[in-house]
Amino acid sequence: MADQLAQMGHTCPPRWLDVAARTAQEAADALGVELGQIAKSVIFRRRADERAVLVVTSGDRRVDERKVAAHAGPIGRADAAFVKARTGFSIGGVAPVAHREPPVVLIDRELFRFNRVWAAAGHPNAVFPLSPADLVRLSGQAPVLDVVAEAAPAPATRPVRPASPCVNLCRMDPATGWCEGCRRTLDEIAAWSSMDAVRREAVWQQLPARSGLGAGVFPDEN
Repeated sequence: MADQLAQMGHTCPPRWLDVAARTAQEAADALGVELGQIAKSVIFRRRADERAVLVVTSGDRRVDERKVAAHAGPIGRADAAFVKARTGFSIGGVAPVAHREPPVVLIDRELFRFNRVWAAAGHPNAVFPLSPADLVRLSGQAPVLDVVAEAAPAPATRPVRPASPCVNLCRMDPATGWCEGCRRTLDEIAAWSSMDAVRREAVWQQLPARSGLGAGVFPDEN
């Protein structure tokens, strides 16, 4: 692979890793870089002519097969035998260049978030650095496209609650019937340890109004 890269005018030789990096995460961990800096090669089989379709995508993204098919035509999954026969490489070490048979190449635009990325060099232990622009050049000016799935929105999270809203004042206000420290009733205080998370949350939601602090603001725990 080093000779092939040199013949293509790429001056950065492959690096041999101490551990096999068959996944993007393993490669990122071994190199100490961000997951997105791993340029992973994903192979599909084009149904019309059995030609390999190579999608070079950022390691922290997932390929959207519908987007790939929109550019390359209907595709199917490629098994290990197909990958080996068309590329000359085994799964886990597929380089983005120097394939046995020229594939249809699509490059994920998300790679351009980084100045330098790392790609497999034909073996699970071998990788080589390049810029996204180098990747375009080495692939014969392959198109740079949106070929990945939309990132899922982060799940909404509840505010972190202390074990108890009590601030250890433990003096009941005769006018309201609430503890002056935590604003709970005597019944709520007595039942607190046996309440499940749903019942406790219902009490938490009432405390800001009782405290006059405004929604979403809670007494601190001492």
